Amino acid sequence: METFKKLKQFYMPYKHLFITSMIFLLFVNAITIVYPIILQITIDEGVVGKKYSWIPYLALGFIGIMAVKGIATFIQQYTGDMFGITSVYRLRNELYKKLQFLPFKYYDNAKTGDLMSRLTSDVEGFRFFLSFGFSELLRFIFTLTICFGVMFYYSVSLTFMTMISLPFLAVVVFRFDKLIHPAFRGIRRSFGRLNTNVQENISGINTVKSLSREEFQNSKFNVSNEDFKDRQIHTSDIWAKFFPLMELIGNACIVIILAYGGYLVIHEKLSPGELVAFYSLVGYIIEPIINLGFTINMFSQSKASGERLLEILEADEEIFDKKNAIEVERIHVDVEFQNVTLKYFGDENEAIKDVSFKADKGKVIGLIGATGSGKTTITQLMTRFYEPVKGEVLIDGRPVSDYSLQSLRFNIGFVLQESFLFSSTIKSNIAYGRPDASMEEIIHAAKLAQAHDFIMELPDGYDTMLGERGLGLSGGQKQRIAIARAICLNPSILILDDATSAVDMDTEFKIQEGLREVMRDRTTFIIAHRISSLKHADEILVFEDGKIVERGKHEELLSNGGPYERIYTIQYKDQQAILQAQTG
Repeated sequence: METFKKLKQFYMPYKHLFITSMIFLLFVNAITIVYPIILQITIDEGVVGKKYSWIPYLALGFIGIMAVKGIATFIQQYTGDMFGITSVYRLRNELYKKLQFLPFKYYDNAKTGDLMSRLTSDVEGFRFFLSFGFSELLRFIFTLTICFGVMFYYSVSLTFMTMISLPFLAVVVFRFDKLIHPAFRGIRRSFGRLNTNVQENISGINTVKSLSREEFQNSKFNVSNEDFKDRQIHTSDIWAKFFPLMELIGNACIVIILAYGGYLVIHEKLSPGELVAFYSLVGYIIEPIINLGFTINMFSQSKASGERLLEILEADEEIFDKKNAIEVERIHVDVEFQNVTLKYFGDENEAIKDVSFKADKGKVIGLIGATGSGKTTITQLMTRFYEPVKGEVLIDGRPVSDYSLQSLRFNIGFVLQESFLFSSTIKSNIAYGRPDASMEEIIHAAKLAQAHDFIMELPDGYDTMLGERGLGLSGGQKQRIAIARAICLNPSILILDDATSAVDMDTEFKIQEGLREVMRDRTTFIIAHRISSLKHADEILVFEDGKIVERGKHEELLSNGGPYERIYTIQYKDQQAILQAQTG
């Protein structure tokens, strides 16, 4: 029960619903025991005792009891359902909230489909046990306690004979639980992998089709699907082996009753009505005994689900606000890196090594280098997406960890190469960081990003609904909306991470002209592969293998004959070749 103890904060506030459900469950069980007693009186007094006038009254009493039981059952099931539903409502909210605050490090290894599976099927599996599993376990205990009490009243010896089979049942149930829990945990994990395959395939359908990899994806899905199927078959095999055995033990009880109970009736140590009532009571015991396997099955699934949910809830957030973190509406902004080193989780090599530089307010810093050289890592340390293993990142002379995460990140505008847009209107996408932005501010940001003209050509303009991830727009159009979103935020620090890689040279020039106004009095970091995107920077940092190997202005670096000059020469030759091809 350790899993359920760890999750009790989510269901304990609603214990009044659970207690109400259990009270009515006990009441329903108590009423159920009345049935055999009425049956015993009917046979012994009404039939054998020839008191036929009692029978109509006993029948009416029986109908009345059934009506009361029906009402009590409704209340019990309704409150039980409400207990489970309201509990997982809080749990689902907490899981989603936790995912918002987990660091990038967590998502570096997490699978989207698996996380979706945890927030849907695992939460639902836990809810099902809260709504039905707990009540079934307590129903089992209540039923056995009350039934055995009445059975002892009728015949102590016959009751002990009936109980002979219970130790065998306990052994079978224990063995069943030992096998079924790992099996269900395996099913949950396999289902998460299956979800991941589906999610990745749908998200990357353009890549799949463009490379004609449909058959490969089908094959990959079939492997995951077959694993899921095999695990389900294995679980069904366990169930199929143990369920008949449980039923056999239950039926053994009935054989004992018929044999030994008949002997007691013949020798007048038990009345016919008492034997029939006793038989009915054993039937009430056999049902929960047989269903015990199903209840354990449900418990095992719920336990496996709970463990997977706890993996999220107990994940270390790592990056969080310090006590007394500074809340600032606007930072000044001087940025400084002091001997900063970072190593990503699971990576033996250091992403950046002993990096130091300073960017004063209003300066434009360009970062260039090969893929994986550490350019983007610099910006991710500024926003505390990751924490350095050595050195310090300072903003306005303070370590970034001194600022609250919200105020720090609100002052930093990010435009990434892969521009993510939400399935909403263009207007709400641009104003995502500032929901209170006026329409004039949204339009102004779009104009600076060279997005206004194409937006106005769309059927609904700024109210145009975008498809998933901005489906329906070109890569360049998505980048321009992302730039407008960063401009609308009005940040103190602007980070452009290959933000114009998907637009043509003419549009890039226009965007840069618009950004000159935006960059004024802001500290701007431009990450680019094209020198044309950053040659106007106040300082350019050239990265190789996580280190700064060159720094200076465009003209200075060209005269050094180093890596920057080589990059420029290669790009210049490419441009010359393109121009010759166009004119030749």
